[in-house]
Amino acid sequence: MDNPEVSSVPDLQKAFGELRQALQRDIIGQPHLIECLLIALLADGHLLVEGAPGLAKTTAVKALAGSIDADFHRVQFTPDLLPADLTGTDIFRPQSGSFEFERGPLFHNIVLADEINRAPAKVQSALLEAMAERQITVGRSTWRLPELFLVMATQNPIEQEGTFALPEAQLDRFVMHVTIGYPDAAAELAILRLAREQAQRVLHPQAARGPMLSQTDVFAARDAVLAVHMAPPLEEYVTQLVLASRDAGHYGPELKRWIAWGGSPRATIALDRCSRARAWLAGRDYVLPEDVHGVAHEVLRHRVLLSYEAEAEGVRSDQVIKRLLDLVPLP
Repeated sequence: MDNPEVSSVPDLQKAFGELRQALQRDIIGQPHLIECLLIALLADGHLLVEGAPGLAKTTAVKALAGSIDADFHRVQFTPDLLPADLTGTDIFRPQSGSFEFERGPLFHNIVLADEINRAPAKVQSALLEAMAERQITVGRSTWRLPELFLVMATQNPIEQEGTFALPEAQLDRFVMHVTIGYPDAAAELAILRLAREQAQRVLHPQAARGPMLSQTDVFAARDAVLAVHMAPPLEEYVTQLVLASRDAGHYGPELKRWIAWGGSPRATIALDRCSRARAWLAGRDYVLPEDVHGVAHEVLRHRVLLSYEAEAEGVRSDQVIKRLLDLVPLP
């Protein structure tokens, strides 16, 4: 259904609540992924999703794009991909004797970078400029990207042959790094039934559902998220969490041995924005400590870099972040 532009904050929260429910009906067994997608959209950031094949990563972002008045493009990353395959390139027009810029897929509002770690460094560099600066440069010309611009990138943790590790500078540009697993037995059965229903819809097509939200609604929701109240003691707590990742020795020799590099100031900003977005999605105009804890793993997972000792001991980033949350006192 086509909704008119929503004006008031309660109406916006209701509209996003309905969008969340609609996505959960289509994407079964991945409520955390849906929540993180909406948080990234509200926080005006990009999302990195890691999970095995077949867990509805592509379906989720396509469903989100279809629920917003925005265009969508999927790019399958491969080792032979070139930067121009993302940005576009100048094409010579014999009729006019001049070059004309042909825009690439990055000029869409929502871009799915599928298996991003299969692309080489030059492609990663082109994507990094787009994510960081919201612009691309081809030759001597610079082109602005759409105001609504979100990259959701996926990684497959199973296959590592023929992949390129993402540089830390690019990892830091993702507001959140989400890991997803297999659904439980009940969700698996529901997926089976939904797939059967969708197959029947192909044979007997129905009227397509229009976008639920306009881009104006998204921008208004982002403004409302920035206005969500975070008490000064909680701001101090967010800051101390990130500072603790840099000065881990203050919290014991174990953390100091495990952490090679802590989060950057961008981690503090992301933790603040994502906490506000989570609170707003819950229908509140203030942030609670549970909102900070609810996004801490996703915000810090790719920013707290582990030492060789931690990797040798089999320690994972989530264990280190949980220890930080246990040791840094709440206000």
